[in-house]
This record gives sequence, structure tokens and C-alpha cells, in this order.
Amino acid sequence: MQLEKLRQLILDTLDDMKARDVEVMDVRGKTAVTDFMIVASGTSDRHVKAIAETVAFRAKEAGEAPLGSEGVAEGEWALVDLNGVVLHVMLPKVRDFYNLERLWSAPSIVPKLASQSA
Repeated sequence: MQLEKLRQLILDTLDDMKARDVEVMDVRGKTAVTDFMIVASGTSDRHVKAIAETVAFRAKEAGEAPLGSEGVAEGEWALVDLNGVVLHVMLPKVRDFYNLERLWSAPSIVPKLASQSA
């Protein structure tokens, strides 16, 4: 499945499932793990689980089986890895604590080299 179609499928599913505060981050060039990270909030642990499970199910139906998922059983933070897109669904308090949007939007810091004068 094309990356844009996969991303749209995820966004449509998040909308259908009434996920809140959906953010899409283009992380190409910042990590080799994925191209896009999508972060969304659920209103309860059951809502977080339902969102993650539904996204995984619909992606699989469309021919893009998830590479894996984490945290779905607990429901505070669920991750669904769809290769080109990684979805994080969290309770608001967990999302506020980890603040992934700030983490991935921060500019890369390159340390200065020590002066090499002899």
C-alpha cells in the first residue's frame, strides 16, 4: 500500500473512532524507523485499546499488516507499527508526560568539535 494511502486510512480510522488531538509528524530524515508518526489521544484505557485495535484491523484488511504492536493490553499507551507509519495512542496524562510532539520537532543538536590546535 502506498504510504499516503496508509496514512489517510489511519487518519480516517482515527476520525471514525473519535480519537482526540491527532497530530501527524513527518520524521523522514530524523529516524530510519519510520516516515511518519501519528499521535492521538483516547478518552479512557478502553478507548485507547479500541482505537489501536481498529487501526490494526483496518490496515490488515487493506493489505498492510502491522509489524507489531505494544501496550494494547494495558491501554495507557498503545503503539501500532505499520512500517511507514507508527501510531501512538495515549491517555492525555501519558501524552502530556512524554510530549512526543516536542521531542520529534526539536532541532537536531550537533556537538561542537573541540579545538584541535596543538
